Amino acid sequence: MKKVIQFSLVIFLSLLFINCKSEKKEQDFKALTDSYFDGKNELSPLEATLNGQEQYNDQLVFEMTDSYRKKRRTFFEKYLTDLKSIDTTQLSVEEKISYDIIKWESEIGISLLNQNANLMPIHQFDGTHLTMGQFASAESAQPFKTEKDYQNFLKRIDLYSIWIDSALVYMKKGMKEKVVLPKALTVKIIPQFEELITAKVEDNLFYSSCKKFPADFTAEQKNTFSKQYATAIEEKLIPQFQKFISFMKTEYLPASRATSGIASIKGGNDLYKIYVKQQTTTDKTPDEIHQLGLKEVARIRAEMEKVKDQVGFKGSITEFFDHVRNKKELMPFKKPEEVLANFEKIHEIIKPNVDKFFSLQPKTPFIIKRTEAFREKTASAEYVQGSADGTRPGTFYVPIPDVTQYNYYGDEDLFLHEAIPGHHFQISLQQENAALPDFRKYNWFGAYGEGWALYTESLGKDLGLYTDPYQYFGMLGNEIHRAIRLVVDTGIHSKGWTREQAIKYSLENEAESESSIIAEIERYMAWPGQALSYKIGQLKIVELRQKAQDKMGNKFDIKIFHQKVLESGVMPLALLEKKINNWIATGK
Repeated sequence: MKKVIQFSLVIFLSLLFINCKSEKKEQDFKALTDSYFDGKNELSPLEATLNGQEQYNDQLVFEMTDSYRKKRRTFFEKYLTDLKSIDTTQLSVEEKISYDIIKWESEIGISLLNQNANLMPIHQFDGTHLTMGQFASAESAQPFKTEKDYQNFLKRIDLYSIWIDSALVYMKKGMKEKVVLPKALTVKIIPQFEELITAKVEDNLFYSSCKKFPADFTAEQKNTFSKQYATAIEEKLIPQFQKFISFMKTEYLPASRATSGIASIKGGNDLYKIYVKQQTTTDKTPDEIHQLGLKEVARIRAEMEKVKDQVGFKGSITEFFDHVRNKKELMPFKKPEEVLANFEKIHEIIKPNVDKFFSLQPKTPFIIKRTEAFREKTASAEYVQGSADGTRPGTFYVPIPDVTQYNYYGDEDLFLHEAIPGHHFQISLQQENAALPDFRKYNWFGAYGEGWALYTESLGKDLGLYTDPYQYFGMLGNEIHRAIRLVVDTGIHSKGWTREQAIKYSLENEAESESSIIAEIERYMAWPGQALSYKIGQLKIVELRQKAQDKMGNKFDIKIFHQKVLESGVMPLALLEKKINNWIATGK
């Protein structure tokens, strides 16, 4: 009996040791993911604010500087080392995904830091100067509810004025090494800064928050902040904006390159390959993607021909594109508010049908707004996520630079992509998921996120849309638009295509307006590889759905498939494929 008791005690202690060891591993990995999230926020405070991490609201980094890049490299190297100490056999399925994501991000992050893209720290489509403008509007992620909020943004304004000097320093280095923007992009940046110089300080974008003081602010508080913001604008921002504009016009524009693709700069070929890997999360080569794009364009054009025949148009498909671009019945709006009202109408149509395809839906509210005037001329429609606690809704921004020329033939499709069930569903569900570590709640992989949004466009008929052949043609138009991106992005950056060649190819294969196509091509020139993510991700999700239907037969449930794709948030496509394959095999 004594031996039995001793033996049982040994087993108990062994199990206790094993459980403690397992718990320690879990704690160690949770601590690692928590510190990784904190480090990412510190390195990207504007993004942290966008994600509702308010402790970073007064911070700004100088992302182009050598000192910042050294800090970023140290960060990634640290986590690659730390991951080696983790026993992956002790991790849960979701923890293993987190492990693989951190490893992937760190490796690609180091690869990018080996390149010279920091010598072009600004372009017309995205970046610090545009985010600061959005935040200054007092209608974005930067909060203006308390004294501390107003003080925080004043600190950011101070740092932003210094950021402009840092951008100038590295752009001048880029000029010496001939690592500069194309002329076509340089000329688009100048007006963005010119619009920030106003005769009256009260009309300045950065004064916006002083017109929207909280109701509980005292007269003294309002007076104090009004003076402080006016001083910051007049003495810090406007002089810096003027200096930057002068530099761009007199020095940078003459030095800007005539070429369109990034391959023409020093190290450009290698840089583009890294961008392609980062944005698609695959090992596909630029040439493979180019050929895939040509194939997809041909397939979708054949579908477009069917619509052309359906509406009785007798000319060629290229002539039909012109017909759709210029059809007055598709440009019925006289006021910007009417454009927004049409999107609200689309929302009402799909509401009754969403439950049939999505058991997993977000709580975060969303709104539709017109894009701010200072960036409206160069902006595309976009979704900006809300806060996980629901206090800030997800926002679908619609640019309406000229309402009389606004063609709405693709708006049903656009709503599905940007709002419901596209970006708003995916991003909100990810942020709301308490089971995910914080770094994954606020993470982004374009191939997954944009791929999902493009995939949802195909659900339009099921959700009650596309009853008008022109709206269905709009869906095909948006899909071919993403297929064209595979062709023109790789064409520009790896095959020596000019801006004009890319514009011509787009005009011949889609019905977007010429002005819209020019803006898109210039976007690809500014942001190499990003436009590839949409179609690559969509094709993978379509492939996985078809595989699940084929393998599972009658057991396949579209609502569960959508749940499985959405429930764990964004990840590289190889990890998503592994997850769906496991569901197909086990039903879990």
